Amino acid sequence: MAKLKLGPIVDEKPVKMTVELPAAVHRDLVAYAEIHGRETGGPAADPARLIAPMIERFIATDRVFSKARHAKVGNTSAS
Repeated sequence: MAKLKLGPIVDEKPVKMTVELPAAVHRDLVAYAEIHGRETGGPAADPARLIAPMIERFIATDRVFSKARHAKVGNTSAS
């Protein structure tokens, strides 16, 4: 079986946010948490704890965002 993109969940000090998810996305998140728990050999994580690492992974792998962010930093430091 192929590995999930999401690795172990790091326990960091969180920033509280309220987010509304479509029911289908929530169901997928619960299922992902169950599969993630089996894959990592632990219990299923609280689905809410998966959101931040998923967003972090998405942002880290978005090449267009990375290029735009670096271009913005480069333009800011030249001022």
